[in-house]
Amino acid sequence: MSFLVSKTPTLQAVATEDGAQFAEDLKERVDAAIRTAQEQPEVIAAVEAHTLAEAEQRKLEKAERALNQLAKQMLNRITALREGAVEGLINSIANEEKPDFGKITELSASEERNRQLSRAIERLVEHRIPLARIERLRTGAHAAATRARALENIAQERAEKVLENLREAVHDELVLPVDLSKGVSGVVLAQAAEWHNLAAQVSAEADRLEKVYSNRV
Repeated sequence: MSFLVSKTPTLQAVATEDGAQFAEDLKERVDAAIRTAQEQPEVIAAVEAHTLAEAEQRKLEKAERALNQLAKQMLNRITALREGAVEGLINSIANEEKPDFGKITELSASEERNRQLSRAIERLVEHRIPLARIERLRTGAHAAATRARALENIAQERAEKVLENLREAVHDELVLPVDLSKGVSGVVLAQAAEWHNLAAQVSAEADRLEKVYSNRV
């Protein structure tokens, strides 16, 4: 390193002057910091809660599709039963036999099952699935915010460590400006900000869906 302090009073010290090596080292340290954040108990718990909420929504949506398919089959059956019930009654009377209400009894049972299917679909569509979507968004926002806070804590710890190591130089020169934005702490903080933004966006969408649901019920 060659410089004249009289001409360059502001200095920048880097771990290596090799730009490619610097970028690689920076990436490795940032990746390690991110892994550390992801391994924090509160982050793991938040991610698990979000995963469970996602699974619950998928389960309910799958149930809705299955019930709709079953309801379609039931309607086809009811149509056939109605035709058979009418024909059976006509034929029994035409043959001067005892009126045949057997198909009508079966038809009534199928129609009741169809009504229950409709109620189940209605409850899923109007209540359980919307609430599951809101819960998924809420847990997603919480997971993102928790990860952001974990990254901020790691960046803070690294910054404090750097400043501790610089105390001797500060003692000698009295003032030593330090720009942490280009180092590991700065990059980690930038990622934390992205997670905070994501958390805010997801939370706003959850608020919107919750308002729609509340107005409907």
